[in-house]
Amino acid sequence: MHKLENSLQNAESGHFIDEVASLAAAAEKKRPEHRTEQEKVAIMGKPRLGDIVRAQIRIKESKEFRNTVDKLVQRANASLLIGTSSWKEQFVEAITVSASDESDQKKPSGLDYVLHVLTLFWKILFAFVPPTDMCKGYLCFFVSILIIGVVTAVIGDVASHFGFTLGIEDSVTAIVFVALGTSIPDTFASKVAAIHDKHADASIGNVTGSNAVNVFLGIGVAWSMAAIYHATKRKPFRVKPGNLAFSVTIFCSEAAVCILVLMLRRSRIVGGELGGPKCLKVLTAAFFLVLWLFYLTMSTLEVYHVIKGF
Repeated sequence: MHKLENSLQNAESGHFIDEVASLAAAAEKKRPEHRTEQEKVAIMGKPRLGDIVRAQIRIKESKEFRNTVDKLVQRANASLLIGTSSWKEQFVEAITVSASDESDQKKPSGLDYVLHVLTLFWKILFAFVPPTDMCKGYLCFFVSILIIGVVTAVIGDVASHFGFTLGIEDSVTAIVFVALGTSIPDTFASKVAAIHDKHADASIGNVTGSNAVNVFLGIGVAWSMAAIYHATKRKPFRVKPGNLAFSVTIFCSEAAVCILVLMLRRSRIVGGELGGPKCLKVLTAAFFLVLWLFYLTMSTLEVYHVIKGF
């Protein structure tokens, strides 16, 4: 009933407005002295400009909105923010303690200071790398590759001597110490990619891509050079497989399991390869860690002839 009354009132008011508008339009065509009182009132009721015809608009910046935009821009252009323009900037960054969580602009914690002291030598060492603005970044890329190769060779020799001192087989040293030392940078790079990237492609692609480079480029180039050298000496080039068959079989089997887990995590419950609910996130990380420990254990037992390999 109330809705019907409101509809009737709206219809009547709309009809009244139309009558006033038509009356005012007809009154404007007449001279002022020929207009009736109703027509004069209708003309007075028409909208018109007032005495103030200008408006001043003042836009005030919001600090909270600006901080949000700055964070989004920083994440979107993370690759551009990493670059440096001078050696001075690199050495200043190397000796400066920065917070691990830079997104919230927090002050460095006690752990950040401890890690800074432990890694100060490497920070200063890599500060000698040419800046990214020099030669469009190509010089920085090739020098970085060269330094990484030298550091990797040093780590391999140190790990070999370390294993020999403790009486550990070279195969065990390779899959534990050398592999762990050379893969930690990839782990941190994947962590940074997972934080700054919208998708998990860069993070997981970095892991799979680094292993592809190690297998196809690292082994391929090294063995090709050795094969060419032996061919010039007219000697056959043979490399004994040793424990490689058993170790690679376990690794490939676990890699297939990991891919299956990543595919299952794409369901609606998790919604992605990385992250998700805290319980599933911790379980996935623990499961992958168990797979790594299982790989190390089985390979080590096979090397020491505790279990029989292939």
